[in-house]
Amino acid sequence: MSDTPERQETAPQTVAQPGRPLGGQHLPRVLTWRTAQNSAAYLLPHLRAGQTVLDVGSGPGTLTLDLARRVAPGIVIGVDADSEQVEQARGLADDEGVTTVQFLRGDVSDLPALDASVDVVHAHQVLQHVADPVASLREMRRVLRPGGILAARDADYVAAAWYPKLPGLAAWREVYRAVQEFTGGVPDAGRALKAWARLAGFDEVRCSASMWCFASPAEREWWGLSWSERMLDPDFAAIAIESGAAGLADLRGMSDAWAHWAADPDGWFGLPHGEIIAVRTG
Repeated sequence: MSDTPERQETAPQTVAQPGRPLGGQHLPRVLTWRTAQNSAAYLLPHLRAGQTVLDVGSGPGTLTLDLARRVAPGIVIGVDADSEQVEQARGLADDEGVTTVQFLRGDVSDLPALDASVDVVHAHQVLQHVADPVASLREMRRVLRPGGILAARDADYVAAAWYPKLPGLAAWREVYRAVQEFTGGVPDAGRALKAWARLAGFDEVRCSASMWCFASPAEREWWGLSWSERMLDPDFAAIAIESGAAGLADLRGMSDAWAHWAADPDGWFGLPHGEIIAVRTG
């Protein structure tokens, strides 16, 4: 590697990775990295022992269990549409001996909770994936008690930044955003959370922002290799090709660029997030 500012910043044409799976590992690798500290720090000052929390989009449960430990003996209910994720989360809770949490299969458009029954609704990286974020927020508001809070955090992919300036990662961002929009998602949801919450009936909305930063060898592996794998995941690739966002050769180039970035000791990636604490006042 050159130590001059003109150092090479393009990925090699091929990156040999014998035996690398063709996807299916993005969600487990990244989701299990999430904790309350690195993904919900803005919520922590609002948590109290004895609260009831509904965690929407709970995935494999690592973040949900972290919340449960902080509000015990209060109950935390994790809800996810993926039955496999629900089973994985239940197993994790058993393994870690967390008894104040339960995991249910459910949808953000019809949450498995009674009206005005929970103190906190938490939704991390959820609203960017739903077709009608405002309707989803109204459903979250329905289950909150008066005075209860909604905590939502979503990424803003158009504002992502990285080093080195690999063209393959610039292409990745455009393709990922196009795929999200093609499937009805909002890849830059972080900046819209306040407006959506107000449209959903929340009069008191407090905003903040924070960033995920991936730079250490372990962080680069978590983030970079998950995206390298995901680019060639059959489900993602099929949508990218169907939408016209990319061809298979393009996706292979993006996969190689992510692997190259993950292996680069100078690699750095920052992903900003919008955050809201919205209070149900009535």
